[in-house]
Amino acid sequence: MSFSGAIRRTAQRLSSVDWSSPVFKGDHELAAMISGFRAWTAQADAMAEKYSAPPTPVDFASAKKSVRDVALVDALEKMYSSSSPPAQTYEWSADDQASKAEQIEEAKAGLAFTQEMIEDTQKEIAYLRVNKTTRDTYTSDLKEVYPDIADEVETEIEKREWFTDTLGK
Repeated sequence: MSFSGAIRRTAQRLSSVDWSSPVFKGDHELAAMISGFRAWTAQADAMAEKYSAPPTPVDFASAKKSVRDVALVDALEKMYSSSSPPAQTYEWSADDQASKAEQIEEAKAGLAFTQEMIEDTQKEIAYLRVNKTTRDTYTSDLKEVYPDIADEVETEIEKREWFTDTLGK
């Protein structure tokens, strides 16, 4: 697996993310982190575009006209023309690949849990909207909606513990 291939796949995945989703705007910390990440990816894209082509040749003729020490420019030109450094390539180590794969699997597990929490929360919100307290709500309606609280209240009344939740012990 090459580094450029990994970058290409990451860029394709990032392009499919809906950054305007309310999920990214709910928490100020998360919004700041997302903003920083998007700035980092934009900078990486700009650098990838900038360095994707080979560099333009150095214009030594204009340098000779503007620099007083022409011998220095000649020496630099000679060194530039005779030098051919090898291209640097990056090999992604197997340990790092395994570590990243493990992190991805952990993130997928976390995503499944988050999706489950979202579904549960949406059900709870729908339930609370249906059973919203209004001026027309009776105590018996609240007892039906919140049976655990109703049981606690009845127990406190039977035990004559009217102020247990309001006074310090």
